Formats: sequence, structure tokens, C-alpha cells
Amino acid sequence: MDPERAHYFTVKLLNFILLIPGVKWLFHVLYDSSEKGLERTVFGLKFKNPIGLAAGFDKDGKYYNTMSHLGFGFVEIGTVTPLPQDGNPKPRLFRLPKDQALINRMGFNNDGMDALVERLKNRKKTNLIVGGNIGKNKLTPNDLATEDYVKSFNALFPYVDYFVINVSSPNTPGLRELQEKEPLTKLISTLQDLNSNKKKRKPLLLKIAPDLNNNQLDDIIEIANNTHLDGIIATNTTISRADLITNQAEVEIIGNGGLSGKPVADKSTEIIKYISTKTSGQLPIIGVGGIMSYEDAVEKLNAGASLVQIYSGIIYAGPGLVRAINKKLSN
Repeated sequence: MDPERAHYFTVKLLNFILLIPGVKWLFHVLYDSSEKGLERTVFGLKFKNPIGLAAGFDKDGKYYNTMSHLGFGFVEIGTVTPLPQDGNPKPRLFRLPKDQALINRMGFNNDGMDALVERLKNRKKTNLIVGGNIGKNKLTPNDLATEDYVKSFNALFPYVDYFVINVSSPNTPGLRELQEKEPLTKLISTLQDLNSNKKKRKPLLLKIAPDLNNNQLDDIIEIANNTHLDGIIATNTTISRADLITNQAEVEIIGNGGLSGKPVADKSTEIIKYISTKTSGQLPIIGVGGIMSYEDAVEKLNAGASLVQIYSGIIYAGPGLVRAINKKLSN
């Protein structure tokens, strides 16, 4: 089945199954991650366990309650943009099974912030933490990008527990240019000013690309300190195609897009370790990229991550991955 079609088929089926009487109890037995000692407080929020669902899986906030039954301690929804947009032409999601990887060029396809707000208004009061990942519309020029982030920030503020600024997707033309020092400082500062004027501010994080060099990472760290950023998510997908097992001709046929999964694991861990070392562990990091097992998760936690997120791991390792990791962490 086409990977994108398979994705929506699976989550809709899961949604339907959970409506059957007794199934939620069964999922609680099979997947719940309530083992002792897993709770942790990061940037002022209390997480029941450190394993989260990465952004991109539930772009429109349709399935965060459903996915919570697989044991996640938190779910990040989005990336959402102010206006709805279709994203890039299909096909735009590809599997590389030999590499335990995905290539996507979705292009921030989503229903827009207003539709997401309507769904979040029905959010049940649970101990599941929900983050909001925000981006800019494709047609918005970079010099007006801050306005897009402000719109989504204000709209979602009452309904999410933390925010993530996404300037690192490779699938929106020019977006990664916003990672440069001047525009990024302006963007974060504007959102932090808004944040500070709220009755109770929300943690604000930045998601970065794995393709940044050390000088660029040093700039990110400086900006994070100067703007009092609450944390970093390391990392998004990569544009690199180095060291893949999949036949090069096959990869070239797929074309452009961000590569995620196992091939990103080492690079994201290196960046986590670099940032953690440079900041003496004082800047919270959510580690994401290629977590397929307990060992992968521990590697990122040991490198300096306070929390980790999974996406491709659910595709290749199955829905029991979260419970398996948390059970071993607890032991």
C-alpha cells in the first residue's frame, strides 16, 4: 500500500477499534507505560514518561487521544500553519525498509490553525501533555514569516502545553533560511515577548535540522541563551543521502525530501551531545531521530536529552515499542 495511504488507514482503524467496548482496557494492559520512576519534570511540565510521539504523525490533532493509548508520555501535533494547505503533490512519502527509514516531502499539509483549534477545544483532561508545532505557509515570504508564527501561537495558546518553532523542515522552500542568526533571533524574540505578556507563559522550543555545522550550532546556542528559549528539539529530517543501504538508483528516483529513521540516529545524537556539552546540560533537549529500540533511546538520553520522540520507530518496530522502552527504563 502507498505509505501515506497506509498511514491514514492504520490510524483510522486504530481510532475505530478503540470505540469497541473493552478495547481501551485491553490497550491499557498491553501498552500502558505507568511504570514507577519514569516521571520527570522538564521545562516546568511533568511528563509521566520520557517517550513522546514526534510531530508530523498527527498534523491536524485528529489522533492524539488515540495515540496516547500506545503509552506515550506526550504527543506533539502539527506542523500547523495559519491557513490550510494541501502540501506537495503525491506521492510524497516513501519507505526505505532496508535502512529502516522514510523519505517525506509532505510540505506542511494541514487543515490550518482554526480547524486544529476546534479539535483541541474538545481535548479531554488527561495527564497527556500535548505540544503544538507551528510553521509558516508556503506562500508566505520569509520577511513576513514571523506574522504566521504569531498567528498560530496566539490561536493555539489556550489549548497546548508547549510550543515548537519549526524552521528546519526541508520541504517548504526557503524555510531553513530562517535558522540563520538574524531572522531566527527576531522570530524567537517576538514570540517570547508575546509569551511573557500572557497570564501564564508556555514553554517555547526550537526544532533544528541535523545538517547544521558546529558554527551554526554555536549560533543556535547563543540565540537560545539570549532569547531565554526553553529547549531544543534535535533533530528534524536530513537532506543527506549518505551511507544508505538502499540502491542509489532507487533513492534518486524518489527524489527530494527529508530522510528520517535509522540513518539519522548517529547525527542527531552527535548534535544532542554537542549542545548538551556546550550548555553544561542547562538547556533541555528532546532527542529525536532513528529510535528503533531501548538501546537507541538510552543512547540519546545518555548524550544529554531529557526526553525523546519517536516516529519512524513506530512504523518499523511496531506499537509495542513505547512500552518496551519504558519497561526497560523502569527496570
